Amino acid sequence: MNDISGKSLAEMSANDLQAWFDNRFDERLQAHKEAETPRLSIMVTKGTLDWAYPAFIIGSTAAAMGWNASLFFTFYGLGLLKKELNPQISPLGNPAMPMKMPFGPKWFQDINWNMPNLVMAGIPGFESVATSLMKKTVKDHGIATINELRELCIEAEVKLIACQMTVDLFGWQQDEFIPEISEWAGAATYLTTAQGADVTLFI
Repeated sequence: MNDISGKSLAEMSANDLQAWFDNRFDERLQAHKEAETPRLSIMVTKGTLDWAYPAFIIGSTAAAMGWNASLFFTFYGLGLLKKELNPQISPLGNPAMPMKMPFGPKWFQDINWNMPNLVMAGIPGFESVATSLMKKTVKDHGIATINELRELCIEAEVKLIACQMTVDLFGWQQDEFIPEISEWAGAATYLTTAQGADVTLFI
């Protein structure tokens, strides 16, 4: 058995042996820690305001708990990694979504305004109104914005993977996106990451 310098164990001095042992111990300890660290993999496919929250909240929370977190952004979800970030809410895609008013007396704010799709589709500018109401509700409850949560993920070293196929498909350019993207990759990379994850989510 040789160390990295090519000496056999018999040729090593006491100091060499101690250094060799320390090096091997550190390698094994690091491998053990990596094997024991929980891994999270999330595929992010939607870019609306309401769907952005779960991905960034779960990702940042996992990182805060010491997990290795990886978020793979594809199709409309990739828009959440653009430099210009202003996601809108789409009530039309959430037929059961209750609307709550972030103003007025408490009894008024507690009412769930379940608006039918016909109303939401028939009123021009309804999505902008719904987005404004949601943002005010978020602010009133002291919840972080999507921009703040994304920054938190970056600071916590959450791995942000961008789907290169989506960029090509939509005719986007890489310079439209934040520089903190960990990797530009495809489905094979996601599958490899997800295969080794303890928790895998689709959002």
